[in-house]
Amino acid sequence: MNPNHRLLHRPSAKPMSKTIPDNIQELKTNGLKATIPRIKVLQLFQQSEQRHLSAEDLFKLLLSNGSEIGLATVYRVLLQLEQAGLLERHHFEGGRSVFELNEGQHHDHLVCIKCGRVEEFYDEDIERRQKTVAEGRGFQLQAHELALYGICAKPECQAR
Repeated sequence: MNPNHRLLHRPSAKPMSKTIPDNIQELKTNGLKATIPRIKVLQLFQQSEQRHLSAEDLFKLLLSNGSEIGLATVYRVLLQLEQAGLLERHHFEGGRSVFELNEGQHHDHLVCIKCGRVEEFYDEDIERRQKTVAEGRGFQLQAHELALYGICAKPECQAR
């Protein structure tokens, strides 16, 4: 495998979970009050094996955990956490937004058009090429998103 290619998606590994006091401090640092819905949503992102979650995914997880947080509140909390820089929003094909924790590391995405599975990757060659293309056309690159769409080749693809 090329050392410039790093797959970031680790389906068997759970993200490191922060404690409730850590989450409270993180919310306060970003100008938000530490409300129960905000803390619960942050915890779900930190504990879920699935890194990219829609509002509906979160709502279902909250319901299954016995929470009585409504869907409208979930949407509102997601927007607030995105505006505070704690979450990133992605608009993949299919028209639905998904969110992930903003961990400060840039990466790109591979998206299965059959089952919707998202895998993260980083490739230095692609990053360098994008910068070269932008500069060659008179742009100073500020940010970018790259999503590649295909069909899972893995047997565990839900669409197979």
